Amino acid sequence: MARGQLRVYLGAAPGVGKTYKMLEESRRRRQRGTDIVVGFVETHGRPFTESILAGLEVVPRATVAYRGAQFTEMDLDAILARRPDVAIVDELAHTNVPGSRHTKRWQDIEELLDAGITVLTTVNIQHLESLNDVVEQITGVPQRETVPDAVVRRAEQIELVDMTPEALRRRMAHGNIYKPEKIDAALGNYFRIGNLTALRELALLWLADKVDDQLDRYRATHRIDATWEARERVVVALTGGPEGDTLIRRAARIAARSKGADLMAVHVIRGDGLAGADPAALARQRLLVESLDGTYHQVVGNDIPDALLAFARGVNATQLVLGASRRRRFAQILSPGVGATTTAESGAIDVHLVTHEKVRTGRLRVDLTRGLTWSRRLAGVAATVLGLPALTAALVARAGLSLPSDILAFLVLTVAVALVGGLYPALLAAVGSFILLNYYFTPPVHRFTIAEQENLFALLAFVLVAVAVSTVVDLAARRTREAARARAEAQTLSTLAGSVLHGDRPLPALLERVRESFAQTSVTLLQRRPESDTEAATPPWRIAASAGGQPCTAPAQGQTEVPIDEELTLVLRGQPLDAIDRRLIEAFAAHAAIALRQQRLAEQAATAGSLAEVDRLRTALLSAVSHDLRTPLASAKAAVGGLRSPGVTFSDADRDELLATAEESIDKLHRLVENLLDMSRLQAGALALVSQPVSVAEVIARAVDDLGPDGDDVRVAVPDELPEIHADPALVERILVNVLANAVRHSAPERPPLINASEHAGRVEIRVVDHGPGVPAADRDRIFQPFQRLGDRDNGTGVGLGLALSRGLAEAMDGSLDPEHTPGGGLTMTLSLRSVEDDRGRRPDPAEHADPALLERLDRFPPTTDPSPEGTP
Repeated sequence: MARGQLRVYLGAAPGVGKTYKMLEESRRRRQRGTDIVVGFVETHGRPFTESILAGLEVVPRATVAYRGAQFTEMDLDAILARRPDVAIVDELAHTNVPGSRHTKRWQDIEELLDAGITVLTTVNIQHLESLNDVVEQITGVPQRETVPDAVVRRAEQIELVDMTPEALRRRMAHGNIYKPEKIDAALGNYFRIGNLTALRELALLWLADKVDDQLDRYRATHRIDATWEARERVVVALTGGPEGDTLIRRAARIAARSKGADLMAVHVIRGDGLAGADPAALARQRLLVESLDGTYHQVVGNDIPDALLAFARGVNATQLVLGASRRRRFAQILSPGVGATTTAESGAIDVHLVTHEKVRTGRLRVDLTRGLTWSRRLAGVAATVLGLPALTAALVARAGLSLPSDILAFLVLTVAVALVGGLYPALLAAVGSFILLNYYFTPPVHRFTIAEQENLFALLAFVLVAVAVSTVVDLAARRTREAARARAEAQTLSTLAGSVLHGDRPLPALLERVRESFAQTSVTLLQRRPESDTEAATPPWRIAASAGGQPCTAPAQGQTEVPIDEELTLVLRGQPLDAIDRRLIEAFAAHAAIALRQQRLAEQAATAGSLAEVDRLRTALLSAVSHDLRTPLASAKAAVGGLRSPGVTFSDADRDELLATAEESIDKLHRLVENLLDMSRLQAGALALVSQPVSVAEVIARAVDDLGPDGDDVRVAVPDELPEIHADPALVERILVNVLANAVRHSAPERPPLINASEHAGRVEIRVVDHGPGVPAADRDRIFQPFQRLGDRDNGTGVGLGLALSRGLAEAMDGSLDPEHTPGGGLTMTLSLRSVEDDRGRRPDPAEHADPALLERLDRFPPTTDPSPEGTP
């Protein structure tokens, strides 16, 4: 069965007309003969939406019971049984009522799509998971109903339903979105022009990314390599040279001219991995690119123009920025260079050749002995000076050898000299061998003349072969040395990077690894103080981080100084470093700067997170307490005011009822203030505890009794031989009252909560079991956060401090309060506390310390057992 298609109508804000557009499309499809039904549409009382909905087949909604109330949801089973071609399902991000098959409506839609049914749905930009925090920052309104971006991006079609902020506000003012009593508040809060403009831009940018992904898939599927200038992408080519900073800033200015343009920097690495740029310079340039909101890339290729153009076409780049050649004019005549070749082959990509200070300052250097030490070169010269006379004397003593044999002997010596000293000593050996062969072994001997042309050809061939073989041997020797150096650098980089990645503190770990790898006494990262902070007695440098022994307080105190930028300098104290090691140190100095920046960003984020958490708690406290304080205060004031009314005469029953109302309201205020004070004491560590042996049966009886009429149906199963617990009886009672109140509120009347207790390994576990809707595993830690009610909007149930306070009280008594799933559905809260052993070595009888009146009340809670699989765990 083919999977159905998903079409999403995306809006920037409520009221832009998503549902109306979706219903218009459904009418068009029905006129074309498509079997289409309305699975769920929320009109919000809008007359135009209701008018266009008329005449469409609507699947009746299902009724779901939750907490004694009836709610309606989309009837998923009815739609699957009806099996239409297309189903209309409004509000993709909607959260279903607990008890439904799926938690979220988008999960219902996924099931419809799997069944082969095409779905049309709607969603606002503020409900996308990736933009949720951004929208809250803009509007100040948190969005609790979200949908993963991947769900929307998988849609075959996404249509943006757009409307200008001014037009949307006019619709609002005309009463086409909200009822009249809500219009002024909406226009002055969420529907401000600035909010709507920002949301509209978010929607356009998010949809642009979706369209860009579709374009990339289309080009890849159809193998289109040509550049399509649908969006500006500027690629800057970096060589690691000093002109890189100029090129990056030039490319950034080009990208800034177009809204939403991308900046990408690319460096081409030679395929052999040997000849490359300065890693320190590339690291600094990468940091500059990323600071300008660009991205850095590396590609491998032997042909630099081909590699650059392949990368540019692969990312659909529109402009390519290159630096003008640093080679002199003569070198450019011999070879056109990277810039000219890339420009000639770029096709539709615009190429910018940027001039810089290093244009035509390069030198054509032929360093044929690069990679060999001076000792090896001197050894090669010595082998030539000593070996040639010795070989000549040996061959003259063996006069019976022919001229080809003599030439081969000198060729072997020349190759040996090349292996030892490189090309230049080998060339010296070849020229000397030619002269000696001509004088001692080529007729006429002892004369610098050659009688036969064949001998002349043989000597010239010897020289050519000697030079060619010496060149190859020397090149192989240099490549071997370069490969060994590159391998050593790679191993050092890998070791240092790996040790940093495995550490919790990247910057100190990086400096410590540098110190160990290069045998330094100390490594210090210094930061220059701002001029405004520098006084006469204040050093101009401060230590940002250090590793090893006594850190340096100024660059002059170390043996090696590596400047990173205008503010940072890495100073090493210990043995001096050679040029190759300094290259690696420069690379890691740039990484140290990045690590320092990330460390400071993390510290700022932690500080901001703490402030945000405090602000969140303050906002939640104000929003929650404002209602819970106002309601009982208003009730108490109304009751007392009624009693004091001089012109009203109340009966005894009415007076008792008003007094009871006032007393109940004041009790609510007392509990609220008590919870807030206790929560503050817990957070401040100032909660006073009075620990003593406590009878579990007694404390449970008090907690159930405190529930009043709500506790009549609570089932209690406490074993007789249960040890006492070591705790504060008042605090344990408060914990049980809070947990039992939640269990009663979430339990159905036919299945009341159960409280039982058991002892294991020196601890007593008191369990409160309910068979209500339960709590998903992912949310079980959240229910213990202050002012967290998991979407519960029943303002009469408290401010959400009960469980947070209960867990805090349990932990203060060296206990724990943990949630777990109840078999058969529901939630079990387990309170674990330390048990007390009797001084005589036996467990004390709870009846010895229990209040007889409480034990009498326990008689109405006989020990119970639940044989069903949904009973007590």
